[in-house]
Amino acid sequence: MEVDVLNMEGKKVKTVELPPEIFEAPIIVDLMHQAYVRQMNNAHLGTHETKTKSDTSGGGHKPWRQKGTGRARQGSTRSAQWKGGGKIHTPHMHSYVVAMPRKMRQAALRSALSSKAAENQIVVVDELKLAEPKTRLMVGALNKLVGTSSALLLIPATESFEGVMRSTNNIPDAKVLNANYLNIRDLLVFDKVLIPVAVLDLIKANLG
Repeated sequence: MEVDVLNMEGKKVKTVELPPEIFEAPIIVDLMHQAYVRQMNNAHLGTHETKTKSDTSGGGHKPWRQKGTGRARQGSTRSAQWKGGGKIHTPHMHSYVVAMPRKMRQAALRSALSSKAAENQIVVVDELKLAEPKTRLMVGALNKLVGTSSALLLIPATESFEGVMRSTNNIPDAKVLNANYLNIRDLLVFDKVLIPVAVLDLIKANLG
């Protein structure tokens, strides 16, 4: 698939061939969904915890004798029906981690990139840079390049793109992401994907 390469003014400077094994791969919706659910599950900390009857302090003795009082039988003041008692069927700490083989995760990313490419949502830029780190300049560049502020900007390394990152931080619908950490959630959340030419080789190395 051949696409135009734009400069920061949104003007075509040349064309480039996108790797077909990545941007023209089979689009498997079920696989993308599985990868997305896995990522969202793995983001859960799982640190929620509630106390059961055995975790609460006190209640070590029977509050009254079993029979003859006219009241319901009770074994402990820390049962669930008592104030300060333990809880029943409430959350406890556990892991939400879902395993997924690396090759399946890579296939899901290829499917997402191919879906974006098929819908003309991949924009390639020759060099991602600004004259100065200003949000106003980045908003203007995004309007010229992708026509929307909902964009995922891929960069090859964070060290050389601090100005771009600072300029994008205040744009609620845009995100700068190191291409090494490309993930299914960000690909599906944002409308457009802005890729510098230098990042294409990195994507090919990771997913090719």
